[in-house]
Amino acid sequence: MSMVPDRLDTDSTTANAPNAASAAFGRVITAMVTPFDHAGRLDERGTERLAAWLTRDGWNDSVVVNGTTGESISTTDREKSRAIRAAKLGAAAHGGKVIAGVGAGSTAHSIKLAKEAASSGADGLLVVAPYYSCPGQAGLLKHLLAVADATKLPVMIYDIPKRTGIAIETETVLAAARHPRILAVKEAKGDLEGATEVMGQTHLAYYSGDDALNLPWLSVGATGFVSVVGHVVGDQLTQLVQHHVHGRNAEALALHRHLMPLFRGMFWAPGAASAKAALGDLGLPGGPVRLPLVDLTEGQRRELRHVLAGTVTEMGAPADPARVPTGWLPAEAAVGRVGR
Repeated sequence: MSMVPDRLDTDSTTANAPNAASAAFGRVITAMVTPFDHAGRLDERGTERLAAWLTRDGWNDSVVVNGTTGESISTTDREKSRAIRAAKLGAAAHGGKVIAGVGAGSTAHSIKLAKEAASSGADGLLVVAPYYSCPGQAGLLKHLLAVADATKLPVMIYDIPKRTGIAIETETVLAAARHPRILAVKEAKGDLEGATEVMGQTHLAYYSGDDALNLPWLSVGATGFVSVVGHVVGDQLTQLVQHHVHGRNAEALALHRHLMPLFRGMFWAPGAASAKAALGDLGLPGGPVRLPLVDLTEGQRRELRHVLAGTVTEMGAPADPARVPTGWLPAEAAVGRVGR
């Protein structure tokens, strides 16, 4: 019998998890791939099926659709709306929510995507800094506020400067927190110091945007995760949060160490390609990636399967993480890594 709870025990959360953000987004969230068929077309039925699978009891509270892992740079606006509607059908079956990525290079386009996401049934928005243009902090703040003003949906800011070319500085986040619909930050630059300052001064909830730092983020007050590995270990991420909430520090550390090979292995190649390969091995929708991404080679797939077999319950991993040697990592995986 599984020891994973049906849903996260939100009644027992501490002040480290702001209630508004927990209610709006949940605590364990997967940045979902966009399933394509063999011809590279949007697979709406597969999207619905995958969202339902990811949000089943004991797994993710929500999914992000049209984010980086969803290959949003390669999908059309119409496909984005169709993906939201399909994911909503699947997630709603288990009470899960759909958070729509509305990132774009211009504010006008992000506002358009936000309005279309709201019309398509999204429960929240993920707003990344506009990429390539590298605005100053004043322009960045105006961008975030304008997108938040465009709908009545709750907003999670996404800070990932290695992809966008611009970091959202602490003072900008503090200013953005004054907007009533900006409730959270997905943080993927590892600034625990700045985040601690923001959490101490505002209502904002923080979500780890880097799976390898999930436990460290919880330790400084983060609410949860927006994960890529949640495609295959959403149940274990849910258990990690529960260990932390209930003060089971040794168990949380053991589980963190158990999952570390997967945290690394999922990003030897771009995360979307790795996640789709892992889903394919589990018989789940994913399909190919679109250029400029390429699918994993057979050699890369073999390496990833080796990691999955050590960490993913459905692939034969041991039920007790304490039985997995600390620092376990396949030797052949020492080269060719690609960061998220």
